[in-house]
Amino acid sequence: MSAERLRRVHGVVHGFVQGVGFRAYARRQAATCGVSGWVRNRADGAVEFCAEGSVTAVEEYLTAMRRGPGYSEVEQVAVLKDEFIELPSGNGFEIRF
Repeated sequence: MSAERLRRVHGVVHGFVQGVGFRAYARRQAATCGVSGWVRNRADGAVEFCAEGSVTAVEEYLTAMRRGPGYSEVEQVAVLKDEFIELPSGNGFEIRF
């Protein structure tokens, strides 16, 4: 029996994504999708994230990031790095400052 492949995606969400609860939304969606990682605001007004989990879970998370919370206006989700990993780097999902 083989284990499901794990995927890690590092990305940046551009648009009107700060001051609208995007980081809290990202953490809730991580719990819903079953991914671990982190999210933080950037000085340029974007939101940066790293998510890892099963291939399916990470894809669901990316879909949620493209949608964003109610008051946000996501213009683009730029994937900076997308890779398969052997072991997760941690568990849980944190909001970084």
